[in-house]
Amino acid sequence: MEALEIARWQFGITTIYHFFFVPITMGLAVLTAILHTFYYRTGSLDYKRLTKFFGKLFVIIFALGVVTGIVLEFQFGMAWSAYSRFVGDIFGIPLAIEALLAFFLESTFIAVWLFGWNKLPKGLHLLSIWLVAIGSNLSAIWILIANAWMQVPVGYVLNEGRAELSDFIAVMLNEQMLIMAQHTIIAAFTTGGLFMLGISAWHILRKNQVEIFSKSAHIALVFTAVSSLLVATTGHKHAQHTVKHQPMKMAAMEGMWESEKPASFSLFAIINQENKTSLRELKLPYMLTVLAYNNLTSEVKGLNELQQEYEETYGPGDYLPPVALVYWSFRFMVGLGMLFILFSIFGLVQWWRNKLTISRPYLRLATIIMFLPLLANTLGWIVAEMGRQPWIVHGLMFTRDGVSPNVSSSSMALTTIAFTLVYGLLAAVAVYLVHRFAKSGVPDDDAATHAY
Repeated sequence: MEALEIARWQFGITTIYHFFFVPITMGLAVLTAILHTFYYRTGSLDYKRLTKFFGKLFVIIFALGVVTGIVLEFQFGMAWSAYSRFVGDIFGIPLAIEALLAFFLESTFIAVWLFGWNKLPKGLHLLSIWLVAIGSNLSAIWILIANAWMQVPVGYVLNEGRAELSDFIAVMLNEQMLIMAQHTIIAAFTTGGLFMLGISAWHILRKNQVEIFSKSAHIALVFTAVSSLLVATTGHKHAQHTVKHQPMKMAAMEGMWESEKPASFSLFAIINQENKTSLRELKLPYMLTVLAYNNLTSEVKGLNELQQEYEETYGPGDYLPPVALVYWSFRFMVGLGMLFILFSIFGLVQWWRNKLTISRPYLRLATIIMFLPLLANTLGWIVAEMGRQPWIVHGLMFTRDGVSPNVSSSSMALTTIAFTLVYGLLAAVAVYLVHRFAKSGVPDDDAATHAY
């Protein structure tokens, strides 16, 4: 295996692992702030205990997210030095602001919130957890600004083989980023909501502090229902944007080889990329054109026509992404999103019928579904990143040109093995810590909750 392939595996492994933790912290930070707001408004000790309980889980997962994220920073210089040189002027700015502003805000006020119980005025203490939640989501926005530039580059000039910043506002307000941010952040809210619902369901099933965990279950359920519906809405806007600005990615998401006018939505297909065909395909006529353009007549370009256009624009080469991987990742991601909507709506119906906390099948399902957003987030990342291949920066730089030229395959393999072992150890630590603190439940004695 060549250095390029190993570098891509290495980045994929470390990024996906890091991305397990980040969405949970983004959603759980907001939910912890909501619980704290309930405590501030009602003075109920139940909400205070729930705030501390889920806040403790948030801090554990946040710490693991920070540790796994540090490796990603190293990789840009170690495995992708040619890419770093090419985009350093642009890519470095949002990453620096993320570290100096958003991450600093988040990290500082975590400490203020943790040690501020019974020391700070209640209003100021409540403000500190909301600043943590804001900082957590601001961090994601700055990362997405950098990623959006790789998807749809704007505000730059090419000079001596490097992309240099010419319009910071254009980069910051990239339309790609505005659409990605909505979808990604709200998906993180769904992840956090299902996490809180699953933990609460686990305790209710065991009849452990049922009254207290019923409150967190209700809050998580409403939060999840709203956010899962919004994920679908923002996902639709994201797909429409992709049709216009990354048509090759959309064609791969549909496994569509020939242009269609109007275009059908593919429900099932066996992709044969070598022969450029989709076999045993099941389609819904007109549906893709309706979803892409909100009409019945517009054309959606196929992979073959786009390949020809790219060759005319960029020169000879293979511009097709791994179609089968993108096609099925997109379908499973959408399927999981629909499952989250139906599950949360059914939960609201159960609550309305006063059966939410006594429906053991639903509660058992909640303890399983809480893990599925991690898979959905990963699939979404695969669609976004694999769908723009072979570009590392769309239209400007191929992925094969971004890898470090002086790093050998053996060195890349060695670091990949080391990262995999370290991340495996971290995974064991993560499961142990989260399981240990989650199963302990909310301490009955309020004084005991001051332990951290």
